[in-house]
Amino acid sequence: MEGTIFMKIYEIIDFENKFSIGVLIYYEKKKQFIIELQDYLDEWTAPLLFSALVKKNIYTIPRELSRLWVRERIIPRDRQNIGDILKNHGLESYDEMKFLEISRGKCSQDYLYIKRMDRLPNYAVHRRKKNVIECFPCNNRELLCFFMDDVVKKINLNDIANEEGVDKILEFDQLYQSCMVGPGGYCVTFNDSIDIAAGTLYDAGQVIPLSRDDFIKFANKNLLDTVECCELLECSRQNIGYMVKKQHITPIKENVKGNLYLRGDIQKNMW
Repeated sequence: MEGTIFMKIYEIIDFENKFSIGVLIYYEKKKQFIIELQDYLDEWTAPLLFSALVKKNIYTIPRELSRLWVRERIIPRDRQNIGDILKNHGLESYDEMKFLEISRGKCSQDYLYIKRMDRLPNYAVHRRKKNVIECFPCNNRELLCFFMDDVVKKINLNDIANEEGVDKILEFDQLYQSCMVGPGGYCVTFNDSIDIAAGTLYDAGQVIPLSRDDFIKFANKNLLDTVECCELLECSRQNIGYMVKKQHITPIKENVKGNLYLRGDIQKNMW
């Protein structure tokens, strides 16, 4: 799983020293940026904005810091004559990626520029194996995460309470329940405002002896909609509704178009 058709990849090149700094990944639909730095960089050769992270051996740059790097290299949205600039470049609206492409990512503060690539380099592909594919909240402020390398881990957020924003996730249940996988699986995001890096979750998690395929097979075999329940119990929708009302069966997900049930819960009513 290297990427999607809505992902663009650009190599970041140091023109003066003639070496690759890393890659910029852009997710078009979400308009999000991620930068993967080469792991041979140190705090002196890495872009100044990322030197503190590189000093900690962090080479996958979070999306907000990646966006800041982009914004430092393009015309700002609030430029006084931005309307004329958009018109001159044939743009209907302000687009950070379009302006970065127009300038080739060049900036007067350094010797870096960007060049379009067809695929991710091997080091970026290797790192993505620890990105998240699926994630959902469990009880007791724990997350169950499925990673791209087919590892499944359960993470207690109390174990990473020192990470920025996690204290708020622990405090507010609505925020905790909002968790979803961020673009590319590089993070798990809460309300699209607090991110926890995939690498942090991977390192902190406890391995669960379960694969994503196991989970999919379980869901395929054991999740039943209302029609399937009727067929299994040889009854009508009205009977299913009555059983739910009497709490003989409990839907695990309710929807106006139909509910989902666990097979085991339904089968108990056949005994």
